[in-house]
Amino acid sequence: MTLLCPNCQRELEPSATDNHGGYCSHCHSNFHSVAYCPQCEQPLEVLQACGAVDYFCNHCNELKSKRQVIYRLEETH
Repeated sequence: MTLLCPNCQRELEPSATDNHGGYCSHCHSNFHSVAYCPQCEQPLEVLQACGAVDYFCNHCNELKSKRQVIYRLEETH
């Protein structure tokens, strides 16, 4: 899957620490992915234990399936 820079639409170089983030060598911006709830579009809490990753929506007060999570790239400062 190719990720594009939200600023200039160039291809991002994959991040070594974030599977859904990257670096744009054209506009020199770093991006990380943030998981959002598919129903209310609020940021999700990431729960990690024993290698498993789950997502919880504090607004909806329920766990969300990994298949439904919406990822958005946000610039790191």
